[in-house]
Amino acid sequence: MIESSPSSRRRPWVWAALLVVLVVLVAGSVFGWRYWQDRETKRAEDATAQAQRWGALEQNLEALRRDQRSANQRLQDAAATNRVLRDEVLGLSQRGALLEQTVERLADPNRHGAQALRLDEVELLLAQGQQRLSIAGDLEGARRAYALAAGALRGIDDPAYLNLGQTLVQERNALDALGGGPQQALSKALDEFAASLRQLPRTVGDDDVTRPWWQRALAPLVQIRPSSGTVIAPSERQAAEDGLQIEISLARAALERADAPGFAQALRRVDTWMTRLWPDSPALRERREALGRLGKSPLRPAVPELGTTLRQLQSMREGREAP
Repeated sequence: MIESSPSSRRRPWVWAALLVVLVVLVAGSVFGWRYWQDRETKRAEDATAQAQRWGALEQNLEALRRDQRSANQRLQDAAATNRVLRDEVLGLSQRGALLEQTVERLADPNRHGAQALRLDEVELLLAQGQQRLSIAGDLEGARRAYALAAGALRGIDDPAYLNLGQTLVQERNALDALGGGPQQALSKALDEFAASLRQLPRTVGDDDVTRPWWQRALAPLVQIRPSSGTVIAPSERQAAEDGLQIEISLARAALERADAPGFAQALRRVDTWMTRLWPDSPALRERREALGRLGKSPLRPAVPELGTTLRQLQSMREGREAP
């Protein structure tokens, strides 16, 4: 009988141990791999959940920003509305103060309502009269305005305005002293001047003693005279006279509208036509001098007293209304 050695008896146990170790290693590897897979899966799920949470948080923040912008806009609208309301309240306060001041003025025994209205009427009429005369040159309109102002002033029974009535009388007397005004006088003078042009001589005789001295000195040797006896040719005289009448009409129109530059220019053109239509003579020189005086005459009346009553009335009213 053959006996086995101790090494041969231990060999199956070694293989069994190796197999067990191998099984344990395989099982540990499988368990470790599954654990790692589960851990990675959980980490991925956690990352996804965290990303979702961050996205939701950003959405909430954006919604909060929108709400904040909307709230700021509403606050700005409310502030603008408050400013408008505050301005309206201030305006109402100012209007209330003005109404209160007006009521106080109307309740003032020294300046009751009817008297205040009459003083306003007098002031308005005086201002209109002054403007009619100084701006439009309407003397009759100014006189009517001052007459109405005098009638309104007579309805005021306050003795403090007696001096104002005397000043208005002096101003009306100054207006009445102007008569028809400078425009009417100049219009009449212009008509007389136009009529006097027909009497100017068209030729000058050889024995005219008013010739210049050098012509009289050379008269024994040389005689100087226009070639046709007139300044312009007879065929052109009618057209020149028509041009003269047109310029005189333009001067009348400028005089009616108180256009001093236009009036002076029209008279200068009249003077030019005169030198072309008539030869030099004492009568022509006298007419030209008269024309020059017409051109230098003022078209608006000069009234130093104009506006005196209005200024006095305004000064008196400001002194009474001053606190």
